[in-house]
Amino acid sequence: MKNTALTHIHEALGAKLVPFAGYNMPVQYEGVNIEHETVRKGVGVFDVSHMGEFFLKGENALALIQKITTNDASKLVPGKAQYSCLPNADGGIVDDLIIYMIAENEYMLVVNASNIEKDWNWISQHNDLKVVMENRSEDWSLLAIQGPKAAEAMQSLTSVDLSAIKFYTFEITDFAGIPNVVVSATGYTGSGGFEIYVKNEDVEAVWNKVFEAGKDWEIKPIGLAARDTLRLEMGYCLYGNDIDDTTSPLEAGLGWITKFTKDFVNAEELKKQKEEGVTRKLVAFELTERGIPRHDYEIVDAEGNVIGKVTSGTMSPSLGKGIGLGYVTKENSKVDSDIFIQIRKKQIPAKVVKLPFYKG
Repeated sequence: MKNTALTHIHEALGAKLVPFAGYNMPVQYEGVNIEHETVRKGVGVFDVSHMGEFFLKGENALALIQKITTNDASKLVPGKAQYSCLPNADGGIVDDLIIYMIAENEYMLVVNASNIEKDWNWISQHNDLKVVMENRSEDWSLLAIQGPKAAEAMQSLTSVDLSAIKFYTFEITDFAGIPNVVVSATGYTGSGGFEIYVKNEDVEAVWNKVFEAGKDWEIKPIGLAARDTLRLEMGYCLYGNDIDDTTSPLEAGLGWITKFTKDFVNAEELKKQKEEGVTRKLVAFELTERGIPRHDYEIVDAEGNVIGKVTSGTMSPSLGKGIGLGYVTKENSKVDSDIFIQIRKKQIPAKVVKLPFYKG
């Protein structure tokens, strides 16, 4: 198991650590519901240093990104980020990622921890354009400072106006006394905040200053369990659960990041799928009776026929009811459709709903 540069701090804080994507990661400190609430109403800090960072440079960097991703990266300007995915050759998804345009001909790709090697090999294999690629995943740490009070609580640590950094834009600036930190208005919680990219050797000093600056706002460390309940309330896809090598971006509701205005890996097949229509769709559902849906539970219709399966599920801390995502046949995918979740020997009624679950 690898440790992040902050693992010793999590241990000292009494975090429960679990293996995640090859790393020892804090899953919770005080408890999922308390931590979830902290981020929804105040400000909390996640150590997500296990994520991968690739840097692409050169005059063909954009051309390579356009070839390997579904979204249109030509729309990026320096200081802007974009959510996208890497399609595979079989109609599935290698990974989802965020692309940061650092400068002309210079980009940072942030990928999922469990896919670092897979993604690196996939991108390298398509790099016939002499783009200079660097995998700096081992050198960088990432703190997600999330919640509605994040900007206010962190303002004393930087000379840039945090409230002016719009969603999916970023600044490379001073932060907590460290120069050239990437301060990005991104995150996986739906409650606002920032992601702070900093070198491993600086992250402990940054962590300490973040907690010092945020103490009047009752800032707390937050574990990965609350990150999961927060992202699920927003309906954000989690790689390995809701999307993987076998799910197409169109089935997963990611048509909005699949742009056929350019050519990319497997574009023809995906375009054909768009024209012909998909046979299954990722839907959001709420249980209408007590129960907690879990990953891989069967989804059935009123007659008990299997029509799909749950990909993510939990008891929503904000809504106090069971919520989930799952793939179902197209005819059962409309909002307000009645479906049932097979929980042990019971079929618990549920309704297909519009995302996000949590409206804030």
